Amino acid sequence: MIIFVILVLLTCFLLGVVILIQNPKGGGLAGNVAGFSNQFMGVKQTTDVLEKGTWILAVVVALLCIFSTVLMPKSGGVQGRTPPKAAATSAPFTPSTGSPAPSAK
Repeated sequence: MIIFVILVLLTCFLLGVVILIQNPKGGGLAGNVAGFSNQFMGVKQTTDVLEKGTWILAVVVALLCIFSTVLMPKSGGVQGRTPPKAAATSAPFTPSTGSPAPSAK
């Protein structure tokens, strides 16, 4: 199930990069990425690609999170391992200090 964690982190990183490239007014880095300009033959191109990429990556993150919760094992520990059981003690723990405990009279 570590694969879901890796996929979510990778997708979140890509989503962050796509969001940081965008500028709502069209003047940011969007015009300089991969040689695209904001307008190519009169049509806005880069902003539409980045906007679609943002929506697609956001949906992928949401779906990966949902699928990871559905497919994760229901036990609290790692699959195949059982948590260690505490040793049963009959007497309460008393730390030894090197000197005998005072007796009650």
